[in-house]
Amino acid sequence: MANRSDSKILSAKVIVALDYADAISALKLVNQLDPALCKLKVGKELFTTAGPQLVEKLVAKNFDIFLDLKFHDIPNTVSKACEIASNLGVWMLNVHASGGSVMMQAALEGVSKTSHKPYLIAVTVLTSMNQASLHEIGVAVSVENQVLKLAKLTQGAGLHGVVCSALEAQLLRQHLPNNFLLVTPGIRPANANLDDQSRVVTPSQALQMGANYLVIGRPITQAAKPIDVLIALNHEIQHGL
Repeated sequence: MANRSDSKILSAKVIVALDYADAISALKLVNQLDPALCKLKVGKELFTTAGPQLVEKLVAKNFDIFLDLKFHDIPNTVSKACEIASNLGVWMLNVHASGGSVMMQAALEGVSKTSHKPYLIAVTVLTSMNQASLHEIGVAVSVENQVLKLAKLTQGAGLHGVVCSALEAQLLRQHLPNNFLLVTPGIRPANANLDDQSRVVTPSQALQMGANYLVIGRPITQAAKPIDVLIALNHEIQHGL
């Protein structure tokens, strides 16, 4: 397990998705946030334009960083990529569970070579996908069964958790250890725009279903006062528990 205390695991359940195309825009938002109230997600678009330098700046600001690059390649390549990413000081990074157990184990080996040892999790089924999307790519089973299958594969490979919809969190909690982390995108406050997400729930619902961390983007990043939204979300989370 990554070198984080139990109190750290339980803190700052909101992960703000920095879905920006440049570092200036991302930092403008980050400077309005509080690392005690949230963690940050850096995805492929932002990482491609801003690179490791931005990640290091965010770490220096005392934010926990979820590097969401969804590594999916031959095992040796993924292992080296995860080792390099871990050395940036990130709190969490991910791979695609569909890459299989050998690839995931190689990723874990890469992470284990570093002194920092972030959490390593795997993506099950993207929250932008639905049953029709799965059928289109040749997956005949239900979304729930596919998520459970990939989550069990991930746990068997020794990883720390998965990315999944909160709608599957309750199912996963019935079949996986309590310390297996569930990171849930597709979280929207009540009455918020669904944007491009097909399977969404509110923050309180997600936590009640068994989620550990909630990835929230536009409801915070596009708000007139992001910190006020973040404070309100944390208030909702605390009372929801």
